[in-house]
Amino acid sequence: MTLTTDELSFMYRNRDVLKKISISLPDSEMVSVLGPNGVGKTTLLKCLNRILRPKKGVVMVEGVDLSHLSASEVARKIGYVPQKAEAGRLTTFDAVLLGRRPHIGWDVTDKDLSVVDSILHQLKMNHLRLTYIDEMSGGELQKVFIARAIVQEPRVLLMDEPTSNLDLKNKVEILTIIRRIVNDHHITVLMSMHDLNLALWFSDRFIFLRDGRVLTQGGSDVLTPELIHDVYGVPVSMGEICGVRCVVPHIEKRLHD
Repeated sequence: MTLTTDELSFMYRNRDVLKKISISLPDSEMVSVLGPNGVGKTTLLKCLNRILRPKKGVVMVEGVDLSHLSASEVARKIGYVPQKAEAGRLTTFDAVLLGRRPHIGWDVTDKDLSVVDSILHQLKMNHLRLTYIDEMSGGELQKVFIARAIVQEPRVLLMDEPTSNLDLKNKVEILTIIRRIVNDHHITVLMSMHDLNLALWFSDRFIFLRDGRVLTQGGSDVLTPELIHDVYGVPVSMGEICGVRCVVPHIEKRLHD
């Protein structure tokens, strides 16, 4: 397993937010963390990345306990794309190059520049390399932050709502890019999601949180109408459209009258 946790717990003041979270994530898979607002999805990602210090429990990447590593060493193992990040007055190239900081010694090397060039090419962003990121659209900016995380060359990539505030075209494009990253770079991606259909279409595995605990985890077989109703309190039906599984909430007829 690439990433594992054992009874990971976290508390805000006197409130337990995460309660004994134990998960195991295989290599080269795309995993969605699902659940209603306030169940601890973002907190979980931040505890995995050591942005927040867990109350107790262990986080391990490829058998290494992250609590024994420096911040720079953790950054070589785990990349993080927050839901919102400051744009700043940087070009795309410079913003992505910042992702190489865990690997840079006294100065930027030819390898650092080459890694950035390669990622910009892979993500089809060469035409944006000299564009200032504070002048970009939401979709373009999200690609920059993803590229910056990839050049860290992490084993695990954490993403907090990677498609929030994006239109349908950009949502599909961003998740397609992430899917390609998983396949090409053989890393594990763990992302918090709200859109069940997007999660279902792109993810290999699912982790459902409720009341700060893991309710269930597994492959697409765990995603059932009964589970969704139990987690979200909304009755749904599931079926296939053009060979793709979809989740459809039950909407009262009178809403359309």
